[in-house]
Amino acid sequence: MMSLDALAGVLRVQPGAPRPAALSGQRPDWAARLAVGRPAQSLPDLLGAVFSLCSHAHRLCARAAVDAAQGRDAPLPDTLRAETLREHLRRILLDWPALLPAGPSAEAPRALAACPVLRDGACTDNIADWMQHHLLGVAPTQWLATFERAPQQAFADWRDAGQIWLASGLRDSAALADAPLAAAPPLHVHASDTGLRSLAAAMKQDPTFTRRPRIDGACAETGCWTRLADSALARSASDRFAARLAELVRLALPGGEGRLRSGRIALAPGEGLAWAEMARGLLVHHVLLDGHGDDASIAACHVLAPTEWNFDADGAVAAALEKLDPAAPDCARRVALLMAAYDPCVRYAVAGVREAAHA
Repeated sequence: MMSLDALAGVLRVQPGAPRPAALSGQRPDWAARLAVGRPAQSLPDLLGAVFSLCSHAHRLCARAAVDAAQGRDAPLPDTLRAETLREHLRRILLDWPALLPAGPSAEAPRALAACPVLRDGACTDNIADWMQHHLLGVAPTQWLATFERAPQQAFADWRDAGQIWLASGLRDSAALADAPLAAAPPLHVHASDTGLRSLAAAMKQDPTFTRRPRIDGACAETGCWTRLADSALARSASDRFAARLAELVRLALPGGEGRLRSGRIALAPGEGLAWAEMARGLLVHHVLLDGHGDDASIAACHVLAPTEWNFDADGAVAAALEKLDPAAPDCARRVALLMAAYDPCVRYAVAGVREAAHA
């Protein structure tokens, strides 16, 4: 029987080891293996089940890619904003405290229980009030205005204020989180149809491309800090934490519906590509179909997810891990900061020892 790690994949982290040993391990390419031969209309449900952590984005992209391949012009579902908002909340409220322990707090369970978009599938009507009292300490519009003037200072002030239970784990690691990181170029391939068509061609020509993707022969990184709507550079783990917090606020406020980009392209009859800016970064689906209409089946399916870009064995995270001293007392904390900042969608293990990861 195949183990859970073999099914889902696991990232193996060796601080201080030269690349590619510093960060190794790949997820099986289940999309390519499982989709071929299945009815085209079943692809959204299949990929939503395979990629359960980000199922909403995979369903959206799979449906859009199939529609593009079949020449359909159906509107994209208006779910990306709300689902990405929920994903950010889960990362901030559940993953950050686990990866960056803040210590016991009576406020934590109260905040989680009161969060309107995590409670019983509630709508976002009261999220601004919740953010003021449980997350930011000030009105979201006020915090965002400060962030847009001076993002690093706004995040540091929130982290260092000592009033928000969630911030204490980051505050204890402030010096480590603020340290500069070598960044890969931001992934903006979706800025033009030309870039997307080149990406589709690379996925068709190289069956290993989705496991080790490249743009112009180089690694890239993607996340909520590389949106087409933004221009700020992320220089540290703190910058990436701040970008997630800021995007959460932007998505919750009026006007947030226009922040995240998504779309599709009909590349040729029976061939389509779709993309979406989701919580972890840019997601791309590419499909080739056999047949037409309801009788169409999947001839090929390529899924390119943010984890494959950010956790490439030669990428920015690997470069940061390579520079760490495994004997240093703060090494484990530095690894946790890196992983929380870049947010893999698979478990990771440090130097052969089990390590915290996503639920």
